[in-house]
Amino acid sequence: MSGVVFAAPPPDGQPAPWVDGEVLVYEITWPSGLSLGEARFRAKATQNGWSFESDITASLPTMEIRDEYRAQADTNLCSIELDKKVKHGKKEYEESLTYDQRTRRAKRRTLGGGGETEFDIPPCVRDGLTYLYYLRRELGSGSIPPPDDVNFGAQYQVVISYTQSLDIEARGETVRADRILAELDGPVSHHSIEMFVAQDAARTPLIIRIPFDLGTFSLKLLP
Repeated sequence: MSGVVFAAPPPDGQPAPWVDGEVLVYEITWPSGLSLGEARFRAKATQNGWSFESDITASLPTMEIRDEYRAQADTNLCSIELDKKVKHGKKEYEESLTYDQRTRRAKRRTLGGGGETEFDIPPCVRDGLTYLYYLRRELGSGSIPPPDDVNFGAQYQVVISYTQSLDIEARGETVRADRILAELDGPVSHHSIEMFVAQDAARTPLIIRIPFDLGTFSLKLLP
């Protein structure tokens, strides 16, 4: 992708602000506040680094969503592999991506006869799920990541910006949070994601707002 700035990776093994075994559960809500389902995120330490999981279940007016993501990353949060199992109404697919950080090549395999493709990757490329934890780690060290590439099957350029600190209502209490904006530019799409990240040691995302054609959906952290 032209114009992308590849960020140099931080020192290997930089401490993570979250704890091994962390589980975060979010309620998915319609713009009106109507509950649509849940999103669950898990982080687990492995011998080689970290394992991240995300399960999303939602009932939209036009479709049922059942998504599963499984990511493996090294101690520097450079991606090793990503498995995706996606069901959006009648549309279903499974995809596996492996990242060879040494040769800077990745392989995408679509299960069920979809074939394989290989493509180049930048140094220390991160998949979308791993990038969320990388962002938390950088915020925990007091940094905003520079523009970078994120791979989620396709390549996206992500630009992170801090806007302000403010008090918000989360988990039934008033919490001080940082408002973070993420701009993602892909081959044929652009997304603006708004996040409110707690100023705690773990830099816990409290609210994530993602715009879709049907409206802006919110993920709100449950107690």
